[in-house]
Amino acid sequence: MPVRWIASDATYANSFVYGNVLVDAGVLPMAVEPYAKTIETIVITHAHYDHIAHIREIARLCGDPTICIHEADALGLTDDTRCLAMLFGARAPGISPDTILHDGDRVGGLRVIHTPGHTPGGICLYGPEEKVLFSGDTVFTGGSFGRYDFPGGDREALAASLERLATLEVEGLYPGHGEPVARGGGRHIAAAVEALRFYA
Repeated sequence: MPVRWIASDATYANSFVYGNVLVDAGVLPMAVEPYAKTIETIVITHAHYDHIAHIREIARLCGDPTICIHEADALGLTDDTRCLAMLFGARAPGISPDTILHDGDRVGGLRVIHTPGHTPGGICLYGPEEKVLFSGDTVFTGGSFGRYDFPGGDREALAASLERLATLEVEGLYPGHGEPVARGGGRHIAAAVEALRFYA
């Protein structure tokens, strides 16, 4: 199944379309419009504002799809402090999720992997057949990883999350920021594991 990358600007997060699933909702609604009729589910990797900024408008555009987020980050959709909206001069979207996700759940053929560290409820989405990983802000291409100095961040939890991801077979790595890669994603994850050890 092809992955459609909806690139962000320098401030907001990437979104991706995989089948009938939209991963994250920080991009402008007009960028999602070409896929609006196919999107049935929006999965939020974590509730920082740059990943949820336009979720209300995108949901309306797509005909009110099911909105999913991990239970530990769900309050970020309505709480300005939890979603860091003040850093963007904005307010939380004020929208409630339809489905609360847990580790091991399945969404649109993707397995939910709880990866706390950047936020308490951060998740990645893994497609084992195609070896694709939508990694939010847990890990990025180039061997970097998400910040853990925001409220709710936890370096030890992030290290454990990266080590867990490193056990997966990953070719396509689709992060919340920066450019994705279609091949060799596991090498980027392994590099991030080593980089975080270096910063211990």
